[in-house]
Amino acid sequence: MGYGYHFGIPNRDTRQAYTAKSNAMSSESTTSGEAGYNVHWRRNLIVCFIGSFSTLVAMTLLLPFLPLYVEELGISDHAGIVQWSGIAYGATFLAAALVAPLWGRLGDRYGRKLMLVRASFGMAVCMSLMGMVQDVWQLVALRLLVGLAGGYSSGSTILVAMQTPKDRSGWALGTLSAGIMAGNLVGPLIGGALPPRIGIRATFLIAGGVIFLAFLATTFLIKEDRRPAIASAKKQASGGWSQIPDKRPVMAMLATGMLLMFATMSIEPIITVYVAELVTDSTKVTLVAGFVMSAAALGAILSAPRLGKLADRVGHWSVIVGALLAAALLLIPQAFVTESWQLIVLRFLMGLALGGLLPSVTSVIRHNIPDGIGGNVLGYSISAQYVGQVAGPVLGGFIGGHFGMRAVFLFTAVLLALGALFNWIVRSRYEQPQSA
Repeated sequence: MGYGYHFGIPNRDTRQAYTAKSNAMSSESTTSGEAGYNVHWRRNLIVCFIGSFSTLVAMTLLLPFLPLYVEELGISDHAGIVQWSGIAYGATFLAAALVAPLWGRLGDRYGRKLMLVRASFGMAVCMSLMGMVQDVWQLVALRLLVGLAGGYSSGSTILVAMQTPKDRSGWALGTLSAGIMAGNLVGPLIGGALPPRIGIRATFLIAGGVIFLAFLATTFLIKEDRRPAIASAKKQASGGWSQIPDKRPVMAMLATGMLLMFATMSIEPIITVYVAELVTDSTKVTLVAGFVMSAAALGAILSAPRLGKLADRVGHWSVIVGALLAAALLLIPQAFVTESWQLIVLRFLMGLALGGLLPSVTSVIRHNIPDGIGGNVLGYSISAQYVGQVAGPVLGGFIGGHFGMRAVFLFTAVLLALGALFNWIVRSRYEQPQSA
């Protein structure tokens, strides 16, 4: 469970407190006409898994050729290409961070499936139009619109979190997280191979078609219980935060999600430069850098469902503290490697440690909020993660440029260690009244 545990072992008073709180939330859900979970949750999970994987493949395949496309759109100087590529790439995350709570709130009121249908259709249209733009401003505008439409994977996370039985939420969210990370891994690989064969503009059109298939699958295969609009509207009118019995664990998870993405993305800008210091053959730098980046993603893909299942058994907060601490320790030797293979192995092990973090963060939030405001609060969680995803590369690049590459790894290690300590303290204080 996400709470009611001390070092993963529940005592009698803690179990009683947890049961009372869970019963209270379940009673509220029942009076609102909402079931504790959706009987179709397994099928919904499969559709969300496939949909998140396919949409993220389509969304991330542009990464290898984005600078080439910017140049094709009329930007000729090197600095301008780099600048506009960064703007076009970051525009989606910035817009998504702003609107995630809004879409989450609307999902609570009108249904979470509707939010997935809206997101997938909007993404399909925008991706297809990117293959027809004639100016870099049009490309940036469409990247903004993709972010405003709301991410399919983030909407899937909310739907799965709110419709899965609480004692299976860690496993379900871990499985979904594996599909999300796999899409982020496979997309750039396809994006590097497809444009030379069919052209950049045709690649965008194919990406739009793939997302449209996800839109059809979402529309016809996902089943969601009918939601009473009046009851949901009353919850929204009274304010989502006021419905949360104890805000401490929720606030801790918002900070932890932002910290995780910040720490993960702070390394990204300096990976290729760092690898260049380890590889003697300059022609192999990008290849080795790709292996380094993929190693962490592969580790996370393999561990996410298993750590989620472990968290369901021993407590989600225990996994969060342990994973943050393990990742912090693994970052220290990364600053002192002398061979590229050492960095690849350490990044893989770090991916294994971090794989279960976001599912556990989402599960803790899910276990501490009533069903009627789940999308609203989880939307804030997704926004916090996007903030970390945008801020991480900026600060990482700054530290790497002014203090050296090793300083980035050591600084990130300190941040993750402080995050582990912070979560341990908050959890201990949160459980103390219950076990008194």
